[in-house]
Amino acid sequence: MSENKTKPTQKSVEEFLNSIENEQRKKDAFEVLELMKSVTGLEPKMWSDSMVGFGSYHYKYESGREGDYMITGFAPRNSNLSIYIINGFEKYQDLLEKLGKHKTSVSCLYITKLEKIDKDILKEIITDSFNYMCENYPTTTD
Repeated sequence: MSENKTKPTQKSVEEFLNSIENEQRKKDAFEVLELMKSVTGLEPKMWSDSMVGFGSYHYKYESGREGDYMITGFAPRNSNLSIYIINGFEKYQDLLEKLGKHKTSVSCLYITKLEKIDKDILKEIITDSFNYMCENYPTTTD
């Protein structure tokens, strides 16, 4: 089986975020960084080259494939800020309706600008997702 390519690195989160050229995206990324630090109580780590993650959990599929992945995190992309809600969005439909301008995929919440969403709702989703993952999976918070 192939090894998971997305894993923590020793790269500096602050250096990575400071390298973002788009000033609005950089500002939003630092704001999400502080939000996630306050929600998780953890220090961030770089995952691969462009993802900021908090903690990790161990997964194992029925196929036998297993690995570790961040409990929550984000990636400042060129077109949006991707926020990782690992347990998905099924239980957050009511909150998503109140969130503001966004898109979702399986476990990614895409936001173009933080000013276009309700940050209290975002915090509630991140908090609930983080707590769910910690309660339901073997997690590491170092």
